[in-house]
Amino acid sequence: MIHKPGRFDTTHPNLCAALRWKSQFLYSESEDVRAQPSNDGLFWCLHTQTCIGPDGDLAEPGDCCSTDRVCHGLGQNS
Repeated sequence: MIHKPGRFDTTHPNLCAALRWKSQFLYSESEDVRAQPSNDGLFWCLHTQTCIGPDGDLAEPGDCCSTDRVCHGLGQNS
């Protein structure tokens, strides 16, 4: 698995309002501290309802915090 620092960090500044992730709706902690929580890394775009954004790139915090991304904030002013 490719690990980019901040890839799953949902506290990024400028995070797109269309990005959604499981822990926004349901939070659960693993009893085994060695195991990754099951709610990490499950992201989707509100517009496409998939893990791919309208621009064809991944819908993940590390990518969805860039205001240079064509779809960033798409439809916020409508």
